[in-house]
Amino acid sequence: MAEKSFNLVRDIRGMYWDLLLYVPTVTALLSMAAKFWFGGDANLAYLLLFLGSFFLLAGANRILKTRLMMLPSAPVVLKVKGRDSVSLVLRNGKELELVGELKFYPDYAGRSFGLTGMDKSGRRSQFVFHKGQFPGEQDFQAILKVFRD
Repeated sequence: MAEKSFNLVRDIRGMYWDLLLYVPTVTALLSMAAKFWFGGDANLAYLLLFLGSFFLLAGANRILKTRLMMLPSAPVVLKVKGRDSVSLVLRNGKELELVGELKFYPDYAGRSFGLTGMDKSGRRSQFVFHKGQFPGEQDFQAILKVFRD
């Protein structure tokens, strides 16, 4: 198989959907934590504060890394060399080649997929790619076809 290269783009539409998911969730959790803190139930307040902080960090990572590709560890180019070898160019300019134990995880809705694998130094890496990151529908379907066949 010849190497196929995919230049990823920012998924602005997906970012808005993630904001619609995470902002109300974090706001509700932190508001309830404040209510229980000042209401005298500190144990429940700590739990809700932890959950609110967790969702804030998870949402920020998802938006900044996978949707907007702003973090240095975000992939900006995906090069598929075959079913067992994938190379990623990261935002910081480093190239990461996944050569061992490469696994493909599609979602049920067909709008994203995950890739995990070992790089040449033996370190495990995992990445999530969304349909909106690919310039066109045909690019997304092409990469799905490579890993499903």
